[in-house]
Amino acid sequence: MTNPYEKYASLSPFELKDALIDLASSKTDRMMLNAGRGNPNFLATLPRRGFWRLGLFATEEAELSYSYLPHGIGGLPRLDGIEARFDAFLSREHQQPGVAFLSRAVSYVRDQLGLSASAFLHEMVEGILGANYPVPPRMLRISEKITREYIVKEMIGGLISAEDVDLFAVEGGTAAMTYLFNTLRTNGLVKAGDKVAMGAPIFTPYIEIPKLEDYRLESVMINASPEQNWQYPDEELDKLLDPEVKIFFCVNPSNPASVKMDNRSLEKMAKIVEQRPDLIILTDDVYGTFAKDFKSLFATCPQNTILVYSFSKYFGATGWRLGVIATHQNNILDDKIANLSAEEKNRLHERYTSLTPDVAALRFLDRVVADSRSVALNHTAGLSTPQQVQMVLFSLFALMDGDNGYKAAVSEIIRRRQAVLYRELGITHKEDDNAVDYYTLLDLEAISRQVYGDDFARWVQQTLNPTDLLFRIADETGIVMLPGSGFGTQQPAGRISLANLNEYEYAAIGKALRNMMEHYFREFSLNAGNTPPAQ
Repeated sequence: MTNPYEKYASLSPFELKDALIDLASSKTDRMMLNAGRGNPNFLATLPRRGFWRLGLFATEEAELSYSYLPHGIGGLPRLDGIEARFDAFLSREHQQPGVAFLSRAVSYVRDQLGLSASAFLHEMVEGILGANYPVPPRMLRISEKITREYIVKEMIGGLISAEDVDLFAVEGGTAAMTYLFNTLRTNGLVKAGDKVAMGAPIFTPYIEIPKLEDYRLESVMINASPEQNWQYPDEELDKLLDPEVKIFFCVNPSNPASVKMDNRSLEKMAKIVEQRPDLIILTDDVYGTFAKDFKSLFATCPQNTILVYSFSKYFGATGWRLGVIATHQNNILDDKIANLSAEEKNRLHERYTSLTPDVAALRFLDRVVADSRSVALNHTAGLSTPQQVQMVLFSLFALMDGDNGYKAAVSEIIRRRQAVLYRELGITHKEDDNAVDYYTLLDLEAISRQVYGDDFARWVQQTLNPTDLLFRIADETGIVMLPGSGFGTQQPAGRISLANLNEYEYAAIGKALRNMMEHYFREFSLNAGNTPPAQ
């Protein structure tokens, strides 16, 4: 009999999901539940209220320039007196939601960060109006200072001075990776045939990037172990000692296992870098803000690490497309460029000569900026200024949250959803201090073993094709999950996001999957000549 799902076997999980959604939504007598979608259904409202209130003040500032004209024409805001005018705005609008947040933000910038309140306000007002190119193109000056304070606090635990970190504001984590791989290749830091180590499981598109014709890199999988709570065993990390491995590329906390690297792994990585000082580390830390006491590889190996962070998940801002690339001011990327052959240096001099007379001094991160706009359009590079303003307000919101109330609230939302899912599945969930639980991997074989024993688990493994099973689940229950194998897991599992549905919907998923498992157990019992136990 022809397998109707075989044609989908080679698809990326994010392409496969469309077929699963079509199947899950094909019946009108039930609700389709898309548990594969990573977009959170919660978001930070206070910094958004601040954004809109700031926009109103900024518009008033613009209208001061041409207040004698009646046709809604404004001009560029003036720096002189802006702080006093803002104080008057706060006094007049003090009862409006978001105004108190703006007042505290300005005080924090002035009193805690030691920056000029007037300069900050002028940059924010001009930025939110979107009436100028980003200057400088890498990131607005005060915006970079504030955002890097947030990155250092949340990603690096304050272990590195913010002054030692450079940022490039980009259109989310995906843009960051696109730009980085392009510049790494363009500057000869990776070449076709080089090996890139991938910390698995990992976000599916990241697995696909090295294979592209643009790069033609050889992937080496560094496999986390589910038996070790999804940490990387030493023997896996030791693969990084191979001098042919140029880059270690990982997501931390991982996607979809949702576990941060523990201290043992970080210490192991530090020892590897001592032996491989030329190793480039590229880490996507988007889920780090959901973890307790998170420490990025940037904190452990700062000279070797390129850190990518997106504001998308934590602040519920996927549509804003906000992210940063962070490098240490003293990094091996600049050293590698300085040590290129004379021929390569001449080639790169021709590429970047329109930007500076001293191409040799052009730093890696500034090359990323230029390459993001094909060099010739470098002056128009960078994230739009209104986006940078919202990024700054998100950063200040987190920096001013001294008791981490927002972090505790969103973490509680996720863990309550996880609890009802596992309760209705009828299984226990092992607690792990390193887990952030943004996603969960449901390993049907492991669940079958826990509920009905080893014999049934073996039958499940031998009888049910993992991809077919996802389609059966979609068809029979209306539930969409993504295949864990598409993220590099070595055991078949379904990825469920705990961020995008409500508690009662996760309860419904748990019940439906449990009912389906009971159906398969009855089939197993009848085939084995056993009588299934009464439920």
